[in-house]
Amino acid sequence: MISSDDAEALDRFLRREVGADGCVQVHETPAAKVYVGRERVLKIKKPADFGFLDFTTLAKREWAIRRELAFNREIAPDAYLGVHAIVRLASGDFALDGVGGPADDREVIEWALEMRPFRGPVLADHPDRVDGWLAERLGREAARLHARAALSTARKGSAVLDYVLTSNAYQLRSLGPALDQDAVERLIAESGEAFDALASVLDRRGDEGFVRRCHGDLHLGNIVVEQDHPILFDCIEFNDALSEIDVAYDIAFLLMDLAFRGREHAANRVLNAWVDEAARSLGDGAGASLALLPLCQSVRAAVRAHVSGHGGATDKARAYVEAAVRHLAPSPPKLFAVGGFSGSGKSTLARALAPGLGPAPGAVVLRTDEIRKRLWGVGPRDRLSADAYSLEASQTVYEEMLSAARQCLRAGWAVVLDAAFLNPAERAAAETLGAELNLPFQGLWLHAPAEVLRQRVRDRRDDASDANEAVLEGQLVRDVGEISWRRVDAAGDMDSQLATVWGSA
Repeated sequence: MISSDDAEALDRFLRREVGADGCVQVHETPAAKVYVGRERVLKIKKPADFGFLDFTTLAKREWAIRRELAFNREIAPDAYLGVHAIVRLASGDFALDGVGGPADDREVIEWALEMRPFRGPVLADHPDRVDGWLAERLGREAARLHARAALSTARKGSAVLDYVLTSNAYQLRSLGPALDQDAVERLIAESGEAFDALASVLDRRGDEGFVRRCHGDLHLGNIVVEQDHPILFDCIEFNDALSEIDVAYDIAFLLMDLAFRGREHAANRVLNAWVDEAARSLGDGAGASLALLPLCQSVRAAVRAHVSGHGGATDKARAYVEAAVRHLAPSPPKLFAVGGFSGSGKSTLARALAPGLGPAPGAVVLRTDEIRKRLWGVGPRDRLSADAYSLEASQTVYEEMLSAARQCLRAGWAVVLDAAFLNPAERAAAETLGAELNLPFQGLWLHAPAEVLRQRVRDRRDDASDANEAVLEGQLVRDVGEISWRRVDAAGDMDSQLATVWGSA
């Protein structure tokens, strides 16, 4: 270990080394120090030992630095550039990789990770930016990361949560009167009960390939946005027990973090994008992951609670404990269906409804436009030919939507069906599903003047729907049968539409 004098000299050296203009910022965590220049970033590990992390020797820090480079290159390849030995020359000066002296005239005193500076904001500092299209991209990017991730065969799915629950209990209790210990004990007990109920499910998912080497620390502090594109970074490299996890536990951190920051609508959009993309790339039925999310989000909130508490943020720690308890008592599932002609705003209303339905962060929106694209093996914004819209093809799409809805509802999750529902049999099938599962059902039929619908279809951009004006004209002259669902004036603003819905739900 270097002396305190050497540590000060190393600090000065790294501040100079990141650029001719000097160091712009220094970010410090309990386990690392990051020197940010205008053209270069250097990161070193601290000689810390927290039990779950041990960087106490030079060899251990080198191992962690090299792993950090390898793991993060898989998710942000152009941001992570290399590893450097920091050496002391015979002159006493420091250099990177021995530059400035012969190879046998140096002593390696530390290891550094080189990155390029990020050219955009960290989302933890700007959570309000996570909305709409960015939330959609975040969910899909996370699912693609999970699809690329290496499978873990070393651990059962229950092992990770068991490990974290034990750690959480110890850490929360150790905070003593800083937290409401009655609430802490309630959280520990209810977490244990939820874990026992899901342990076999977790282990089965491990056997099915959903325990992978994930990011492990997927919250807003580890996501930046460059030119509207989210970049995930700083995944866990130091402890495989925290990174070889169920994909549901990985995405749960981001969902919990967004909701805790008051971004429930964004969290719901992330969830829905992740569910659709996971079905494409992981072959994972939505329900299998959704059943785990209340417990997984609770565990993530509990981790944040003791980290905040030990960092002196007592009020935030208490709020995290409260959030963790709430996640373990989710609202019961409901089934909603939103129908109407093209341009009536079905998807807009469905997305507005979803965050207020069922467990946090809200209902899964199953949209026939997206399901059709998935079944035909194209991206959600790619165009399809008329063959994909034949009567037979559409019947297949509706059957897939109802099958997915059944799985979600059985997992305790709320569902909003987003489809035209022009056929009375399609509407009847949705109603039958609610009755079959003995769940509340609400059907909504959106209507608006024909010219309003035409203008909306003309104005639509970058959307999964392929419906054009010709399609709409065909719908307008179609006999859709008797509409028994609650009629909603789609020409009105969203507040009035929601008032109509919630007044009848």
